[in-house]
Amino acid sequence: MSREQHHKIAAERGPVTVGIVTVSDTRTEADDLNGQFLTRELAVAGHRLALYKIIKDEPEQVSAALDAAFVAGVQVLLFNGGTGISQRDTTYDALAAKLEKTLPGFGEIFRMLSWEQVGAAAMLSRAVAGTYKGMAIFSTPGSTKAVVLAWEKLIAPELAHIAWELVR
Repeated sequence: MSREQHHKIAAERGPVTVGIVTVSDTRTEADDLNGQFLTRELAVAGHRLALYKIIKDEPEQVSAALDAAFVAGVQVLLFNGGTGISQRDTTYDALAAKLEKTLPGFGEIFRMLSWEQVGAAAMLSRAVAGTYKGMAIFSTPGSTKAVVLAWEKLIAPELAHIAWELVR
């Protein structure tokens, strides 16, 4: 089956149920530009937002967000923040330990595209994707440019296809 056929079948399944988790020690709903951007984009594309959370970069909060997304019936869960290398950045570690299947291409392509925006600093990103309990998980850096890049170039074009692949 061709890529186009996959996309056609996936689109026929209807809207995708998505969750958004912003990982930050300081952001609130009022100033969470990433959450606001993703929420708008999902609505424009006709997808359903089933979960939105802002959590601290603590492994137990990351795990709790995964569990809440599963209970909410999320198909694709978008994390933003906590993917760097500072002492507070633990999101990658918490997620990587839970992923059942990894999608290494996501992080590889994300860093390649980031190179065009930030140069060698792209190597500091630990963007990661994979599956957990039947959900696709994507984790990006917390900068708005990174979230927009990942959404527009990688996640949005394949969102319905990803959700379909999880259940076929």
